[in-house]
Formats: sequence, C-alpha cells, structure tokens
Amino acid sequence: MNFINLVENYKEDIIKSTQDIIGIKSVEEEAKPNMPFGEGPYKALEFALNLAQEMGFETKNLDGYAGHADLGQGEEIVGILVHLDVVPEGEGWTYPPYGGEIHDGKIYGRGTADDKGPAIACMYAMKALKESGVKLNKKIRIIFGTNEETGWGCMKHYFANEKAPDMAFTPDADFPVIHGEKGIIIFDLVKKLSSNSCNGIVLKSIKGGNAPNMVPDHCETILEVEDVSAIEEKLNKFVQKTKYPLSMEKGGRNIKIIAKGISAHGSTPQKGKNAISHLMAFLGELLTGSCDICEFINMYNEKIGFKHYGEGIGCGFEDDVSGKLNFNPGVIKGNEEEIKLTINVRYPIKSSAKEVYDGIREALKDIKVEIIEGEKDNKPLYVPKDNVLVEKLMKVYKEQTGDVESEPITIGGGTYARAMENAVAFGPNFPGQKEVAHQKDEFISIEHLMDITKIYAKALYELAK
Repeated sequence: MNFINLVENYKEDIIKSTQDIIGIKSVEEEAKPNMPFGEGPYKALEFALNLAQEMGFETKNLDGYAGHADLGQGEEIVGILVHLDVVPEGEGWTYPPYGGEIHDGKIYGRGTADDKGPAIACMYAMKALKESGVKLNKKIRIIFGTNEETGWGCMKHYFANEKAPDMAFTPDADFPVIHGEKGIIIFDLVKKLSSNSCNGIVLKSIKGGNAPNMVPDHCETILEVEDVSAIEEKLNKFVQKTKYPLSMEKGGRNIKIIAKGISAHGSTPQKGKNAISHLMAFLGELLTGSCDICEFINMYNEKIGFKHYGEGIGCGFEDDVSGKLNFNPGVIKGNEEEIKLTINVRYPIKSSAKEVYDGIREALKDIKVEIIEGEKDNKPLYVPKDNVLVEKLMKVYKEQTGDVESEPITIGGGTYARAMENAVAFGPNFPGQKEVAHQKDEFISIEHLMDITKIYAKALYELAK
C-alpha cells in the first residue's frame, strides 16, 4: 500500500525526532505553573504537540497534563494512547541516558522503547496515512500522557475533560495483542524502630531503588560499628560465598556497604537482580539479635527476599488467564526511627487487591510491621479474544510479520489500555525480543522502529477505514 511505502521515506525524520525527544529528561519533578508534573514532562508534551502541528494535525494541550493530535473527520474516534514521561535513568549506562546516540544501528536512551520511540512511530504512521490521501471514515486521535510512570494523573485529567475514543490501542507492551493485564497496587511496609543498634552495630540509614515499578539496581546502608575489620572480614566471606556484588567504603567507625543489582521492569522482577535483597541478605548475617531492626531484616529475608511471586508473604496467587502474581520490593528508605519498604504488586486477573492485602496481613500478624495501603488499585483489564478490536489487530500483526502462530496474551505490566473501555496494548516488543524498558542502556533499533511504524500505519488504516 502507498502509505506503507511512504513510511520508508520518513526514515531520517523518524530517527531525528526520536533522538530529539529522548534528549528531554521527562522524569516527574516538582510541579510548576501549567506544568503539573514538572518541566521535563511538559517539554516532552510541547515537543510532541509542535511536531504534530508541523505534520498538519489539529492539536490540543489540556493544561499541561496531557494533549492530543487529530487526523481526519468522523463521529467515531480511533485512539492511540502513548506516554512521554520516563522512569529515572538509574546507574551504569554505557552511553548517555538522554543522549539519543546511535551505536550499531540502535538508538540508546531512557524512553527509546518505553514509550517515546513507539509514540514517534505512531505519529509518523498517522503522517503516512495523511499524506497518502487514503480514505478514512473515522477520526484518528493520538493522546499524549505525561504521568504514566508515576500515577496516571494525566489520564484522569484528560478523560475528565475529553470524550474517550470508541476504541484504542497503546504501543507500550508486547505484540501480538495484550488482551489482559494484571491488577496493580503499590503499598508500604513500615517498621518503627525503638532502637537502632544490635551486636555493637548501629544502623544509621538505608536507601535503595529509584521507583516502585523498577527492580532496584543500587542499595546502600551506613553503619556505625565497633570493629571495622571484623565487618570487612564478614563481608569478604559473604561475597565469596554468594557472589553478590557488595562492597564497603570506610570512614572511621562509620562504614557504607553498597549493593549492586540489575534493573528490570517491576512487572517482571524475576528478570532482574534486586540490590535490596542482596544487601538485606548480608545484614541478616550481621544483625542476629531480637531487636526491631533484626525483626524487619528477618521478615524481609524469610518472606520477601529473592521470592518474586508473593509466595512467602501470603499472596502467591495465580490463575489460568494471567499466571502468577508478581511481587517487586522497589524502594527502601530508613533512618534511626523507621524503615519503609515500598512494594509494587501485579495480581492475577481473577484475584483482587483485597485478597492480596488480607494475605499479607495474615502472614505478618505476629510481626510489628504496619501495612500502609496505596490510594490506588489499578484493577485488571480483560478484553475477550473475539472482540473486534483484538481480532483486527491480530489480523494486521499476522499479515505484517508472517507470524501466524502467536495468540493474544496477558501481561503483568500496566498500560494506558485500562484508562478507558475497549482498549488493548499492541506492541512494540516482538515475541522473544529482549526486554529493555526500565533498564540501563535502554534502546530501540532503527530497524525495529521502522517495522513498528509500518505495522501501526496498517493497524490505524484497518481500524479507521
């Protein structure tokens, strides 16, 4: 089709637009006037709306929370839901996380895969349809969110002020089609400390993780100790035995113990290496008494550490539709008065947040730890496989890729699809493709970027014709 051929002509523009938007550090920050999630997310929204205007689309900015761009006319609206914010970059990048540099045919940077690259692909897919002159009977509307990673206030504001599309997809997960998503809750386990010392060791502070929906790749604690050399000897033996990447920095009686890990998306904690768990395992060998800190560390190591499915803490649920619950301890913060652990759970479609909380309470009933429930319960999404939207997107996917074996799937990730009725996630990752979202050295290959642009162009045509 003519519009598929047009996509190839946009290659250099697609690459440059992706590089340019990657250069905007759109991590949520303190709000400013007309910038509810800070300057970075607003600048990314401004960039996308300006690019859409240059493409000839009608645009609208909804108070800095979100925006949209329209192609065509019609009573019915086909929506594309994308987000322009990103999680923090973390540590250990080979290339600058906001550089948008190209190496070996890949564009590197935070947001290349999640979700700026796919957002740019969808914009150029719309441009190809517009410039081809193909007849469309429905309006196509791309909706830009700026707060997907940290709360979805963008979508709440958007849909409070705008009518939802009649159907939509979000390019923020996997192919072929995601017809089900697990429920998501974020909550805290808080332990008040009446004392902060044991075995001649004082825990001054502990901190780790960047966001609840990321497997933490860094965690550190500052301890005041009586015998530095004894702690160093224990650490060396522990590292030799476990091969966990821990190290020590000395400064008088105060020492800093640093644990490293490997980041991954919070929906797939088993794919990462949790730095909090590495550090807590070692602290469990140092603090062996019956103090408040010891109780918290023992609770963590027995019920949470290195268990990815909630099986140790009373919520190891699973179902035949979406599989096992996912349990990610994403952030820890502690001082001499309390320790707070923030946990991100993806519960199966047939379960509920209440079941999760009830199970954890029962598992912790003999431990003095407070469970502070999160304000939000992102309930599961389920769209039947025989839904017209799912069937049309599956047909496009099979035609464009030649993969006729794959079937619609369910995931632990949470996408904008659950922000409205009749929406699913559709790409950008192909089956078996390496998952790079929320990880260091996130990238999208140029070939992949071009392939998905063509798929999205065909999908939009089929939905809007």
